Amino acid sequence: MLKQLLKEYEYYLKVTKNLSPHSIHAYTSDLSDYVNYLERNYQLKDPNMITKHLIKNYMAALKRRDTKTSSVARKLSAIRSFHKFLLSEKLVSENIASQIKQVKKEKPLPTVLSLEEIEQMLALLEGDEPLVLRNKAILELLYGSGLRVSELIELTLADLHINRRFINIVGKGNKERIIPLGEESAFALKDYLEKSRSKLKKDLGDIVFVNARGSSISRIGVYKMLKQVAKEAGITKTVSPHTLRHSFASHLLEHGVDLRLVQELLGHEDVSTTQIYTHIHKQTLKNVFKKAHPRAMKEEE
Repeated sequence: MLKQLLKEYEYYLKVTKNLSPHSIHAYTSDLSDYVNYLERNYQLKDPNMITKHLIKNYMAALKRRDTKTSSVARKLSAIRSFHKFLLSEKLVSENIASQIKQVKKEKPLPTVLSLEEIEQMLALLEGDEPLVLRNKAILELLYGSGLRVSELIELTLADLHINRRFINIVGKGNKERIIPLGEESAFALKDYLEKSRSKLKKDLGDIVFVNARGSSISRIGVYKMLKQVAKEAGITKTVSPHTLRHSFASHLLEHGVDLRLVQELLGHEDVSTTQIYTHIHKQTLKNVFKKAHPRAMKEEE
């Protein structure tokens, strides 16, 4: 009976609503999946037997299939419209789908590079050319310390404490924080300062990173450099300074660093801002599990 009602609904969309063939196909495709789920799992054919609980079960099944949140929201809209039609035709006594809250669309998770991809980029930055040394120091600092691009380009010589392995950062809201400097970052930074910066910088001033003309490097200059290095490394992801900051945070959490410490290192005012990286970590674990576990790909209903 449900499938027959779906055909009637399709006719309603075409004649009464005058929707385009594309829109009609989108509605009926989503609803076919919904109807098939109800018939397959509950042998249900009568629309009066559909309950709010069953619709919620269907939504949960969609999530177990890793259906995108935007797709789940679209399917729920189609279900609501279908039940509204059933009510208007007096085929049901109430529109129980109207009681289901619309799902919140999740913000897409930030792009994160793997350690292998970071190493691919760094492998291209070998040699003693001034710009190569500068680019390597920039990449090591962005990934090794999780700096914002604004913090990087505003770094001064007075902020650097290379021998003591830390740097001072003045971030958002003029808030100062101390960031540890890893061995590789310290080495790359020292190399740049000793062999490269004096060749590039033409005037006085204590800004650390400069462009090919000797002036302070711009935000756009850093973006372009990273994009070019990523392209040459064969990385298809969109790479920006923030990608490296995301990678810094995500990799720390993967290795068991406490969320509050990551918050402090990133300079986040609120820990809720930092929590997005726990979602990335969970997604990474989920993907690894799916690839590795022999029963992980069994379809759930």
